[in-house]
Amino acid sequence: QVQVVESGGGLVQAGGSLRLSCAASGRTVSTLTRGWLRKAPGKKREFVASLTWGGANTYYGDNVKGRFTISRVNARNTLYLQMNSLKPEDTAVYYCAATAKPLIVTKTSREYDYWGQGTQVTVSS
Repeated sequence: QVQVVESGGGLVQAGGSLRLSCAASGRTVSTLTRGWLRKAPGKKREFVASLTWGGANTYYGDNVKGRFTISRVNARNTLYLQMNSLKPEDTAVYYCAATAKPLIVTKTSREYDYWGQGTQVTVSS
């Protein structure tokens, strides 16, 4: 079984930055494709970013390209999301997720096998 726990959310002004972390535990966690998704009130869950277990290949949602960076440190089984130039529309609960499936399917939330509890990010205008 794989467990994931997010941290690093909070309140920030528009234009500011935050870094989210996601610690994972489990025997095979370092081999999993991992990603971030978010859900704002009244909206569907939205893909943010994902990357392969080696970190060489990444996907980004159109709304965050050029502003957010996903990375991982396998030695610590930790995933990061560096968020810069934050906008009020980035306000959401951010979820860390993992899957044994390939990167190509990770823009779809139902393809993930393991989820964290979420961390709130609020961007004020």
